[in-house]
Amino acid sequence: MIIVREFLDENHRHCDEVIRVELPYDLRKRSRFRTTSLCGREVGIQLPRGTELHQGQRLLADSGEHIEIIASAELVSTATATSPLHLLQAAYHLGNRHVPLQVSEHWLRYQHDHVLDDMVRGLGLVVTVEQAAFQPESGAYHRHGDGGRSPEHDHSHEPHQEHSHKNSHGHSHG
Repeated sequence: MIIVREFLDENHRHCDEVIRVELPYDLRKRSRFRTTSLCGREVGIQLPRGTELHQGQRLLADSGEHIEIIASAELVSTATATSPLHLLQAAYHLGNRHVPLQVSEHWLRYQHDHVLDDMVRGLGLVVTVEQAAFQPESGAYHRHGDGGRSPEHDHSHEPHQEHSHKNSHGHSHG
């Protein structure tokens, strides 16, 4: 089995021999799992907790092999609107429900859910249920490509401002 524990450095992506792994979103948001590559090899993913894999991202196996992530087609709902305002309103309401959302300037895409489809239609959008790759936004605190785990990622979101984290009991630890 091929074991993967790290991301491939952007400077070392020139390898032509790549093992491709096709995964739906629900697997790409897990940090530890087993799967089978497109060429039939078993692959074990063991990445840091909180990691999310993205289409086209490359990983480095313990054996030195390069693994490329492919977002598989899955059942999704794609919503389109006749006006940008309607699209923004739907994005707001879906985000308010913490729905993972893929955003384009012309459409919104989420994992198919008939209740959400009815809500979005009620907002005046057209919803198409289809098979398509799904890559939702990572969120404001995650960087694309590294699951928010890059060495240069820090928690100073405002210049010259102290930043602390509080645990569930209100005690600071940062």
